[in-house]
Amino acid sequence: MVTLPAAPAAPPPLTRFAWLSIAAALVTIALKLAAWRVTGSVGLLSDALESGVNLAAAVLTLLMLGLAARPPDETHAYGYSKAEYFASGAEGALIIAAAGAIAWAATRRLLAPEPIAAPGLGLLISAAASLVNLAVARVLLAAGRRHASIALEADAHHLMTDVWTSAGVIVGVGLVWLTGFTLLDPLLALGVAANIVWTGARIVRRSAFGLLDRALAAPDLAALLAVLERHGAPPVQFHAVRTRQAGSRRFVSFHVLVPGDWSVRRGHELLERIEDDVRAALPGAHVLTHLEALEDPASFDDIGLDRPGREPG
Repeated sequence: MVTLPAAPAAPPPLTRFAWLSIAAALVTIALKLAAWRVTGSVGLLSDALESGVNLAAAVLTLLMLGLAARPPDETHAYGYSKAEYFASGAEGALIIAAAGAIAWAATRRLLAPEPIAAPGLGLLISAAASLVNLAVARVLLAAGRRHASIALEADAHHLMTDVWTSAGVIVGVGLVWLTGFTLLDPLLALGVAANIVWTGARIVRRSAFGLLDRALAAPDLAALLAVLERHGAPPVQFHAVRTRQAGSRRFVSFHVLVPGDWSVRRGHELLERIEDDVRAALPGAHVLTHLEALEDPASFDDIGLDRPGREPG
């Protein structure tokens, strides 16, 4: 009879941070649209459009965080943690789409410049929206790093991009106000679009690497190798060390080679000590080990990912 391993303790709910992001998006959309209506600035309109993307991304993050928190089951024995990569990847794609909309609006205004009305009030409203985004982004970034959540980190970086975008727009609209050079407004919006494309591309790239089972980050790998070096005194050896990151979960596997005349109990006790030390160095990591005999040539046939077949007989 095959049984599934017991589900690990449920992680702290992260969806509350997604709800915070949704609330911030709704507030900033209302403020930025008000700033645009007051001034007629296409730069401020582009800022409001990006906040609309923030809202869509925050809703998707909420859905994916809920899915990622589900425990393993019969059809997903490794859990659902990779769902976070779909949220961050989709967020990157939405950012790039928003950049296209901003560039379209800016090009139209570039061909037909218009003066900006009531810039002082518009800038004040936009600055208030930026402060909301800044506060929420700091909360999300801290939570994302604390809980190793790529979805929350992507949302935080998106909000920080919005903050810097808004700062640029505020400066640009202020310069238009002071100089009367109306072309600065659409030119600034085009610059905002280019910056957003860069951010979106980085988020999509990181998500793609996660879906491709990229190895753990360098600091985590160094911590793992330090543990193996402590236990690797002769006659114990290691090979086939593999790692991967899946959302907030880390997976580690390796083979432990010991003399063939060791008892099963002795080998098992060594593996338990090594696994405990790896989990201490990489909290929450899923560790899988395999015991092999040093003297058996077959132990060295499965170092690669695909072990060559053996001739029958």
